[in-house]
Parts: sequence; C-alpha cells; structure tokens
Amino acid sequence: MRITQIQGLRAFAAIVVILFHARLLGGGFVGVDIFYVISGYLITGLLTREITKTGTVNFKKFYIRRSKRLLPSSAVVLISTGFAAWIFLPANTRGSIGRDVIAASLYISNYLFAWWQNDYQNLNATPSPVIHYWSLAVEEQFYLIWPLFIFALSRMKSKNAILKGVLLSTCGSFLFSLYETTHAPIWAFYSLPTRAWELGLGALICLSPKTGLKNKLFAWVGVACVIYSSWRFDSSTPFPGIAALAPVVGICLLISSIQSWPPLLNDLANSRISQWLGAISYPLYLWHWPVLVVPSEVLGRPLHLYERVICIAITVVLADLTHRFIEDPLRRNVITSNRKIVTGALLITGLSVLLGSGISASASNTIVIETAATASAPKPVLKTFSLVEVTRKPLVYSDGCHVNYGEDTSSICEYGDLTSAKTIVLYGDSHAAQWFPTLNALAMSNHFKLVSLTKSACPSADVARTDRGAFKIKDCNQWRINSLARIAAIHPQAVILSGYQYYSVPPGYNSRNTWWNDGQARTFHSLQGASDHLIYITDTPHPLRDIPSCLAAKAGKQCDTSEPSVATVGGGFEKINPTSWLCTKKCPAIVDGLVAYRDASHLSVDIAIALAPDLLAQLQHFGVL
Repeated sequence: MRITQIQGLRAFAAIVVILFHARLLGGGFVGVDIFYVISGYLITGLLTREITKTGTVNFKKFYIRRSKRLLPSSAVVLISTGFAAWIFLPANTRGSIGRDVIAASLYISNYLFAWWQNDYQNLNATPSPVIHYWSLAVEEQFYLIWPLFIFALSRMKSKNAILKGVLLSTCGSFLFSLYETTHAPIWAFYSLPTRAWELGLGALICLSPKTGLKNKLFAWVGVACVIYSSWRFDSSTPFPGIAALAPVVGICLLISSIQSWPPLLNDLANSRISQWLGAISYPLYLWHWPVLVVPSEVLGRPLHLYERVICIAITVVLADLTHRFIEDPLRRNVITSNRKIVTGALLITGLSVLLGSGISASASNTIVIETAATASAPKPVLKTFSLVEVTRKPLVYSDGCHVNYGEDTSSICEYGDLTSAKTIVLYGDSHAAQWFPTLNALAMSNHFKLVSLTKSACPSADVARTDRGAFKIKDCNQWRINSLARIAAIHPQAVILSGYQYYSVPPGYNSRNTWWNDGQARTFHSLQGASDHLIYITDTPHPLRDIPSCLAAKAGKQCDTSEPSVATVGGGFEKINPTSWLCTKKCPAIVDGLVAYRDASHLSVDIAIALAPDLLAQLQHFGVL
C-alpha cells in the first residue's frame, strides 16, 4: 500500500540535502538519516508481509527487484558524471575520480571514502563528484544483509523473535555509533554498523503494535526535531552519535503518527509539488551533487549564490527526466526473465568499472604553465611542473613527527646538526610544519639542531577550538602541555611559532583578531623564560582555491587571488611577516618560477626551501644566527 505522506517525507529529505550541499542549510545532511529511517520502515514491512503470507522470503525476487529499482538511475548518473569529469576537469584529478567511480559502481564507496579520509562534513577544496554515493552504498549493504537477518529471526521458535532481534541489533548499533563518533568519527559517519540503528528504528516502527500515535502533538514534535537539526547542526556537529537522535527520533514520530497528522501537515505532504518531488527524490539526490561540484571545479572557485540556484534548477530538470524516461518505464515494464535483469546489472556495473579505469589511466601528473617574464627571463616561457613534487609534504609527515588526530605527544624529532649546542624549536600546527623545509635547510647550512613539534589542526596560539570531525580539542590541549614542557626542558636558542589563523571562531568572541591575539598572548606568557628568542611567523597568504588544481585547469589569473593574512601578533613575540616574500600587488600562484602552494592552504616544499635566505636574514637580524 502506497503511503502518500511517506512520499512527502522523501521530498523533504531530498530538499534539505540539496540545500546543505548548496551551502544554504548547515545541517541539511540529516536528510540522509531521514531516508534511512524510511528505508528501514518500508523494507521491513515488505519482508514481514511476505513471511506472513508465504512463510519464507523469495531472496532472488527481492534482490532482482532492488537492482531493477535502484541500479539503472544510479548507473546513468554515475556514468554521466564520470564522462563529464573526464572531459571538463583537470587531468591531475582523474586518478582519484576514476578510483571513486569504481568504488561507487561496486557499492563499497562508503568504506573506501572513510579509508581515504574523505570527511563528508568537511569536504576539501576538490571534493569528489561522486562522494554522495556513500549513502547508496550503505543502503545497498543493508538490503543485502537485512532480508537474511529477518528470515533467520523468523525461523526461531521464540515469540516475537523478529522484534526482539531487531531491537537488540538496533541498540547495539546505536552504542557502537556513540563510541565510533568519539573515537573514529569518519568511520562512524560512513559505515553500515554505525548507521544500522537508524534503519533499525524504522524497522521497529513497522514491527511495533499497530496502535500508532494518536495525539497530533507527536507529529509537531517530530517536525520540530527535523527542522531544528536541519537548521542548527553544521559541519562541526559530531555525527551521527547522540546528535543523530534529533532527526531520527523526529522522523520516527512523524511516521508513527501518520494517521493523526494535523491537516496542515497532510496538505503539505500530499500537495502536488511534494508528491512530485517525492517521486523524483532518488534521481534528485543522485544528480544534485555532481551538478554543483563539476561547474565549481571547472571555474576553479566556489559557486556564487545565483549559480547555485541555477544548478539546483538544472538538478530538478535532470531528475524529472530520469524519472520519466528511466525509472517509470522500467517500473512499469515487467521483465519476466531474471537472467536479463542480472545480465543487465552486470553489464552496467562492468561498464562503470571500465569507465573508472579509463579515467584513472588518463590521469596526468604534470602541469604546463606559461611563466611571467622576469629580469632574468625577459620573455614568458612554458614550464612543466610535476604534481608529485608540487603536492609533496614536508619530511615530518612521512617520518611520523607531524602528530596526527588522536595523538598528544611528539616523538624525538631532531634534525640538522645533532651535535650542535645551539637548538631551535619549531612549534605549531601544519602552518608551522610548512616552514620545516626552510628551517631544516638552514639547520644543515648553519649548524644548529632543529626540533620539530607540530600537530595537525593544533595551532601554537593557545586558542579554544570546537571539536570538528576527527579533531578533538582535548588532544590538542594535552599536546600543547607536553610540547611546552619539552621546550622548557630544552631551553633552546629560539622557539619559532606559526599557525593557521582561519579556523572557525568559537562562540563568545567579538572578532577573529581578538580570539587569535588573546591565544598568542597566552602562549607567549607560557613560554617566557624558556628561550631567549620567541619568534612568531605570521600566517602565509590564504589561497581561495586549490592552487595545483587551478593551475592544471589553466585558470590563469583566477589562480592569483590568494589573500594576505592579517599580520598582528599578540604578546611580546619578535615578529616575522612573510607576506612580502610571496606577494607584491597580488599574491600569485607562481613565485619566482615555483608553484607557491601545494594545496588550498600550505606552502609547497620547493617555495619553502627557496625562502630560506629571507628567513635567515630575519633570524640574523634578531641575533639568533
């Protein structure tokens, strides 16, 4: 039996996800959780009705029906997206895009995206155009396991075995989700075991006594929960974990009280627009992300508001066409031959894998750029850069000395002249680590020992930060305590600090400068007496796009739009401002014939080494060397 209100809920879920990816709704990612609850509810109902009627589950029929329903549209969008990325996006991105297309076509992308550290809530400067397929992978894995689980429970002699088994598995999944959200947040976000409780709660609604919730208040509470989570959550919200209860409980209340919905909710859900959007919600979800991402990557910048609105309109048109000419015809066309359906599914999957392989094989690790004329080279010349070299990270990343998430202690991490009595300490986050190649070169040529104390996302400025994804402020604070104690024990000739100053400012501060300068002043106070020279290198220019990808896309002047960072420093530090080393009237992507940034944030290793004479002059000026 078709429940029209469910169609309206599907429409709402698709809309909030689209608004989230269009950067118009901070917590719109909860739309995926709404889809999960609905799926658990509907699939469990289908299976239990079949068991009640026939005493068994026709697994072949179930899996073929799922393939026929889901695979054609997802394959069409996946293949179209793959070809669009192949044609329009830079050759240097094809390796990862091809890999992602293969993962999506095999419905294992959720685990591979977690393995590759693609944080869905904090997407990087060049997000995959098929990253949204992770949620389809979770659902497909659920569809693979759930019929077997329900059937096995139905064979047990215990009364209400299905209800008890689903309840137990749902509780276990929820507890595991709480644990993983704290200890391995990316895996918690992507994996089926940490999402199964959302599908399980939908199943429990179906399995519970058919009394329903009669009071209209339950429906309004459900509406409040899903609207609150959509509006108030953002990329810093630990998820799924305890936060996911708001949208999940909200949608559970709405489904449970469908027979008692107030007239206003019924009218909204049953309106022609809601029913239409609900009908096309699946292709709407499939199309929206690549339609938003591919143009942004082609332009080499974030889309403007009007461009995002146009992309949403295009998404709706593509979704409607997909529904009309792919979903509906296949749903109405009764294909009696299971062999044809299985063969078609295998062919489509094989074609998607082949496409992904072709995209990856065509990847290029070089970019060719026409460098500007200089005094030494009066005519522009074509120069080829290796992307492997441009994007490589400093040595401290590969030897384990750059401390990662979940860790709070640096190793020995000594470089340069290890026999020297003179020691300099580098202290801070990845924007301090970007100066490691510079200081390491100076340590070798000027015979001092360099101690590197750096940790991802943990700036030297003693600022408060909100937990976000894998970042936990408690680990950062403990690492600071350990590092400051080590600096005091070393008593180095100088401590050189730096930090990325564009982190999100937590509540309670009137301005970014106040928050940052206060943190710098606290760090200075903590370091007083530990060294004769406390030196702060202000932050490097802030790129507005991924520089290697921008250059590979031949975006020209659009790559020269990095912004100088504010160079104020709190406390009594001796200050070094590197802006003039990297910028003139503008901050170009190519500085003295070298690509200046390895991504959308950090200096390249080559430019860092090239800046050694500038940093040496400053250290000599302060009397350090």
